[in-house]
Amino acid sequence: MKLFTVKELCSLINGELIGNCEDVINAPEQIEKAVKGQVTFIGNSKYERLWKSSNASVAIVFEGIKILPEEGKAFVKVKNVDLAMAVLLEAFQAEAPFFETEIHSTAVIDKTVKLGKNCKIGANSYIGKNVTLGDNVIIYPNVSVFDDSTIGNETVVWSGTVIRERTKIGSHCIFHTNVSIGSDGFGYRPSNDGRGLVKIIHIGNVVIGNAVEVGANSCIDRGKFSSTILGDGCKIDNLVQIGHNSVLGRCCIMAGNSGLAGSVTLGDGVIIGGSASIKDHVTIHSGAKVGAGSGVISDVAAGKTVVGYPACDSREKMKQWVALRKLAKN
Repeated sequence: MKLFTVKELCSLINGELIGNCEDVINAPEQIEKAVKGQVTFIGNSKYERLWKSSNASVAIVFEGIKILPEEGKAFVKVKNVDLAMAVLLEAFQAEAPFFETEIHSTAVIDKTVKLGKNCKIGANSYIGKNVTLGDNVIIYPNVSVFDDSTIGNETVVWSGTVIRERTKIGSHCIFHTNVSIGSDGFGYRPSNDGRGLVKIIHIGNVVIGNAVEVGANSCIDRGKFSSTILGDGCKIDNLVQIGHNSVLGRCCIMAGNSGLAGSVTLGDGVIIGGSASIKDHVTIHSGAKVGAGSGVISDVAAGKTVVGYPACDSREKMKQWVALRKLAKN
């Protein structure tokens, strides 16, 4: 268990200490569940009312807070509570799973593999022909990395993940449990005799930039001809589908159960809400947002927010919903 004084926490997040608390802090917790010895968070005024009944010893609070801590408790005032929370969660993070040996005896590693410094490869993992792993790469047990793939420095691959042949991955990436990278894209056409389907073979690959994180059970399909591409800093939630030849710019976010069909293009900083679906060959330009559950069937301009099914400008869709409610009352 990691322990901090309130002054140490204050120093970590560069905050302003209000009040006096001598408790040793052992964990962060949400305000309703926190007990003595824990730190909680008040990000805006709607949570101020919860402080009176909270048993937390200290709260990280927003700059405009109007209440004060009680005797023996403390506030740490910061400009951005969410960013301060990120710092503290990292400080309290438990140690990563232990590797007794850097390369487990049951791992199968082809003789042509190039390993960087301090790589760790867990039990029953498979590293194929001509694979290159950079420095400090961590491969947890039961991972498969197939031929001619490259993984950059400091990347972490969790158990069950499969990285298919010719995949190119940058540095400082994280792939959570059971991610699939580089499987065939989904392509079939009716046969000439009309009695079956012809599979369209996909001979491309997947290229992933630096500092990309992909959640559990997500799938990124290989390109048909060239590459499916994820730009630097993209963050992909659990259970996301990224179709063949899709191209994501820098720092895109896709929430759980959302999906891109083939050849979708996302500009920089695009945000896709949970369960949203994007039609093939659509372009969503930089800074645009797609609301949860929406279905996008045409291009979205830069900076626009679209919602609904089919998706359209959020303000226009709100007007449509209001009109429908009024119609239903008549």
